[in-house]
Amino acid sequence: MDIKRMLESDHVKPYIFKGRYGIEKEGQRIDLSGDLAKTDHPTKISINDVNPYIQRDFSETQMELITPVTDSLEDLFSYLSAIHEVAYRSMDANEMLWPLSMPPKLPEKEEDIIIAKLKSADNVLYRRHLANSYGRRKQMISGIHFNFQFGEELIDALFKSQTETDDYKKFKSDIYLKTTRNYLHHQWLITYLFGASPSSEENFFEEDSLKEPVRSIRNSKNGYTNHEDVQVSFGSLESYISDITSMVNKGLLIEEKEFYSAVRLRGGQQVSDLENDGVKYIELRNIDLNPFETYGISYEQAEFLHLFLLYSLWNDEGANSDDWINPGESNNEIVALEHPLEPTQFKHEAENILNEMEKLAATLHLTVSDTLFVHLREMLIDPGKTLSGRLYTESEKSSQGQVATRIAKENYDKSWDKPYQLTGFTDMELSTQNLMFDAIQHGVQVEILDRHDQFLKLQLNDHVEFVKNGNMTGKDSYISTLIMENKTVTKKILHQHGFRVPGGEEFNNIEQALRSYELFSSKPFVVKPKSTNYGLGISIFKEGANFEDYQKALTLAFKEDSSVLIEEFLNGTEYRFFVLNDKTLAILSRIPANVKGDGTHTIEELVDQKNQDPLRGRDHRTPLETIQLGELEILMLKGQGYQLDSIPKDGAIIYLRENSNVSTGGDSIDVTDLISEDYKKIAVDAVSALGAKISGIDLIIEDLKVPAATENAYGIIEANFNPSMYMHAYPYQGVSRRLTLNVLHYLFPELLQNQQ
Repeated sequence: MDIKRMLESDHVKPYIFKGRYGIEKEGQRIDLSGDLAKTDHPTKISINDVNPYIQRDFSETQMELITPVTDSLEDLFSYLSAIHEVAYRSMDANEMLWPLSMPPKLPEKEEDIIIAKLKSADNVLYRRHLANSYGRRKQMISGIHFNFQFGEELIDALFKSQTETDDYKKFKSDIYLKTTRNYLHHQWLITYLFGASPSSEENFFEEDSLKEPVRSIRNSKNGYTNHEDVQVSFGSLESYISDITSMVNKGLLIEEKEFYSAVRLRGGQQVSDLENDGVKYIELRNIDLNPFETYGISYEQAEFLHLFLLYSLWNDEGANSDDWINPGESNNEIVALEHPLEPTQFKHEAENILNEMEKLAATLHLTVSDTLFVHLREMLIDPGKTLSGRLYTESEKSSQGQVATRIAKENYDKSWDKPYQLTGFTDMELSTQNLMFDAIQHGVQVEILDRHDQFLKLQLNDHVEFVKNGNMTGKDSYISTLIMENKTVTKKILHQHGFRVPGGEEFNNIEQALRSYELFSSKPFVVKPKSTNYGLGISIFKEGANFEDYQKALTLAFKEDSSVLIEEFLNGTEYRFFVLNDKTLAILSRIPANVKGDGTHTIEELVDQKNQDPLRGRDHRTPLETIQLGELEILMLKGQGYQLDSIPKDGAIIYLRENSNVSTGGDSIDVTDLISEDYKKIAVDAVSALGAKISGIDLIIEDLKVPAATENAYGIIEANFNPSMYMHAYPYQGVSRRLTLNVLHYLFPELLQNQQ
């Protein structure tokens, strides 16, 4: 079968670089001193053994991070970084992840290495078998497993390009088998470029087996390999299945998954599933942790692996498959045991492979990073630029353990630098990021249906829920959302149910509103768009307004909506009540955007200083928003007799907004425990009147000491169908309320049942 010709055909080329990806990354938990952790697997992570993202591998301290399958490398690394951060923030605050494949210093007594405390007796027994067969020390080695699937469109296009077989399943399996055989033949190149385990820490070897540093202990016979009597052929799918089954039947393997090879053929839960389903994807298992990448592997590495697998499909192979693979294994052992700074004895062959890969990319019009081949050739010319070379060179200045501990601490600091966000998804709204964090931590699968629109599919076993913007769920009816979106309808319904709401009028054009100026000019009033959130376009006049300011406020409001409300201003403090499933879970007092004078700096300079707070940012990606200096702020300053270049007195509080929305630069103060139950019930009843289950409802309360039943004690000015939750989790002052977790438990009550 002429695969090269088939790949070059015009109807195949468009699909060549499509693929599906997954990563499993292992790593040991250590304390801040670099010693193996003595604690159990974090209790914050789903207590089940089967969290799809964060699990235990062999030992209680060995954490495995597992990405979902993605259609792009960009999404793959977004998930990998997010899962990594969830893992870090779920561990003890004094723990971090060891960045090397070879474990940190191990206990002197092998039995002091604690096998994972799993609930499944079978899983524990399997690990005990591994401990007896290979020793616990070797089981502490970690690495990267890179799962790869050719795009289904590519397989389909290739199948249609040939006439040798009409068996699609067999054809597909043969594609993966050919790719696997060539990969195994050239596996030594992966070890040369990305091997990164030159030496071991104390107590790994019972005796000092390796006197000198090497490229990769892990990928050598000193690492994680089967016993020599385990032999499996990749000549055909039938021989692969038969050989592994035979190894298990003879007792040479206790289970199929004990077969360790640089590549595994994957098709189902069991090897026997391959017989019915064929090969669906392959798992690359010979990749050391990259200590110089926060997540253990770089984007460029993953890009290379995809291209290398295409090259393995493209490239010709020897007539006898097993004879073709065997030299790859022996050559890999040679390369793995070479000194990290020594040129490989297969340098010439490596140069040819890179040249052929570059030619392949050009022939098939594949777009790769500009620096990919530059960096690959640099590593080939100078072994000191390989991962093992770099690690060895840095370790010479101190020790490998010290280098690893320093890198681990750098990764630790990165993971805690902005604990309110998920690095891979910072383009998404913050409440959505928080909900994704909670879902990953609790073992709920997250699928992003529309990243721009913040649309998620959450799944726990067979239970599926759809969520938009963090808390728009199927629990609320569409009509309740429309009611809360329309401020006029909201007011009418609340008024009909006996709640106090501000009086006012609605205008559909600015000319009509301008003609009504005299109705509002001499009394406190508020101008706001009819159907927008985040405090956009709102102007508040506590003592009336002149016509010029009134006109400007209307102009700003009509920019946000085609209809505008002008309402009476209610005296008091505004509070945001967050109601979920008939309970008030959090209350914030929001202070309008402000600065405090120091007698030296201008208002503009004070705003700039306050905006340096790392909690402040733009577009709801941080707990607090930066303070803006737009038309509304300038209008507000003018009413107080200030300009941007005014220098306020020391201690003077200057407000830049009347509305107190955090989304317009306000400060959030948690007051949940300070508000009496009667006001909390008002909020719950109001949300119920609107037919909603999740809502943020804004009350104006003049005096908290006055009971809610007192006439005019409060007023409801707004209901929000998609209330921000991050400002409750990370308030400017006060107690943190993790409302995204409440939403997750509301959607999946079985999570709470599982914890009981």
